[in-house]
Amino acid sequence: YGQVLIMPRTWKAALAPWLAGIPRRTGFVGEGRVGLINDLRFGERRLPRMADRCAALALAKGEPAPNQWPLPELKVPAAECAGWRRRLGLASEGRGVVALAPGAVGPAKRWPAAFYADLARRLAAEGHCIWVIGGPKEKEIAAEIAAAGDIRDLTGPDLRNAILALAAADVAISNDSGLLHVAAALGTPAVGIFGPTSPWHWAPLNPIAAAVETTDDLPCRPCHKPVCRLGHHRCMRGISIDQVALSVRQAIARAPAPTSP
Repeated sequence: YGQVLIMPRTWKAALAPWLAGIPRRTGFVGEGRVGLINDLRFGERRLPRMADRCAALALAKGEPAPNQWPLPELKVPAAECAGWRRRLGLASEGRGVVALAPGAVGPAKRWPAAFYADLARRLAAEGHCIWVIGGPKEKEIAAEIAAAGDIRDLTGPDLRNAILALAAADVAISNDSGLLHVAAALGTPAVGIFGPTSPWHWAPLNPIAAAVETTDDLPCRPCHKPVCRLGHHRCMRGISIDQVALSVRQAIARAPAPTSP
């Protein structure tokens, strides 16, 4: 590679490209890594959203950021998606599919599994197919949710499995995680549940992804911490199942009519 865009602000993130000998190493100042980055950028704090900060590194030095970036897009061939559903026995028989992504890095960003299970039970009773997606670390959470009824646990080590599930779903529900951005890039209507992080800073650019937050005025929020330092986790526990269910139903109303594979 001739250039690397170092998006994390950590020293470790800048060390690997330096050791690899990549000639041009572009990144913002941070964590004493001036000697590792030879294309230093400034003004990171003036860019409001994480998407702005990451994308700005691709611009020429001094070039102003646009008011609106192109929306990220991810395409999955319809035939591949249909074949995947047949192999896993995921025919929905005309019912809408709701994909749940209950994982996140750090427990503070996770809406309680019991809340997801209750929501899944309600949506299944309304006639929707419910799939739970995520990596191997979400197996325990997925099992708790799947115990709520006729719900498929599709968690596992293959990221492509989650991508195909999101492409096939009519609506996705996710914590603030990478799968929320995948859903938005695929064009799948999504509901993102935000607690310790700010949707303005972290939510997908695509407005097809709606954000749900607590209505409580919490002075500790947003803390951006992986674990609740105060122990009450009110930023997530204060988001009611009814509140998320309403956003999901609104997303379902916006989604195209479901089709059988």
